[in-house]
Amino acid sequence: MKTPQPSTPLEDQPMPVRAKLAAAWTSFMFLYAYVDILNFFTPGVVEDILDGRVFEFSLSQTFSTAALILMAIPIFMVVLSMTLPAGVNRIANLIVASLYVPVTVFNVVGASWLYFYGLGVVVELILLALILRYAWTWPRTAPSAASPDLETVRAQQQA
Repeated sequence: MKTPQPSTPLEDQPMPVRAKLAAAWTSFMFLYAYVDILNFFTPGVVEDILDGRVFEFSLSQTFSTAALILMAIPIFMVVLSMTLPAGVNRIANLIVASLYVPVTVFNVVGASWLYFYGLGVVVELILLALILRYAWTWPRTAPSAASPDLETVRAQQQA
């Protein structure tokens, strides 16, 4: 087995938009969950949970279901980013990422450890911005010579 020479540049293959989106949603989901898990080490958090409270909310089936939905959406976006048709995929990513921006910002409200939560929120917002950028700048297919544009088709139909 021959090792590449240090002077040989590495091949930098283009990454498909779908893979970029799935990777960003995966990172977002892990970060979102990890910040919540690390929050358990904040003094008083576990005691509040044992008393039936999270932040200002009472622990209930409704709260747990809402929290599950909040995590399930980014989890589904990983799969949807890889499987939806391009047009629907782009729109879904733009909408869902846009909706998660205020949800993410809300997570820092009332936080006692601002550096910790602030850093988590900033990184989550960077990931959402990447998702929005990838979806917004999704490359368009240039019309090929083999497929005539709509005006040409209409002109041929009228003739």
